Amino acid sequence: MTALRFTLSLLASFTLLLPTTHGADDPRLATLQAADDERVAALLAASAPRLTAILSEDLRYAHSNGLVDSRDSMIATLTSGKTRYTSWTYTQRQFSFPSPNIALMTGQTKATILKGSESINLTLNFLGVWREEKGQWHFLAWQSSRPPEPSTPTPKSPEHHPPFPQQTPRTTRPSQKKNAFDR
Repeated sequence: MTALRFTLSLLASFTLLLPTTHGADDPRLATLQAADDERVAALLAASAPRLTAILSEDLRYAHSNGLVDSRDSMIATLTSGKTRYTSWTYTQRQFSFPSPNIALMTGQTKATILKGSESINLTLNFLGVWREEKGQWHFLAWQSSRPPEPSTPTPKSPEHHPPFPQQTPRTTRPSQKKNAFDR
């Protein structure tokens, strides 16, 4: 019995060390890519029925500006015309499968949003989470951020970095004492 427990414990430990399945190796990839392509098409079309079909009821969509939408609030915003996505292009999109019914999607996208008459071009780094619900992939979560602006080196000139005041080397002691112990 002890040998059996040891063997099962060892097997369980090795199972935990197995890497997650990455998209290119997983047969679910094509289905998931098609689901995400449909999500983007529904987003661009602002189609309530299509969005309802692909978005999870538990959706948490955190925009790069800090606003967070549920499925209902996101669909309402998009169908009202207040915010409209006019383009969406992935520059990177990768999938991994940390568990049988969860898929992580990471990468970068370029999107154009129309808010009123203002057109906003965005580059976004993102993490998307898909969950298989009743045999279908549904979009569960989104978190995006704008990449940092490239830093510009500042010129090192006297106007920007004033020099330290000149110090003259001391050649004599301030007093005639030879050291601190002289009185």
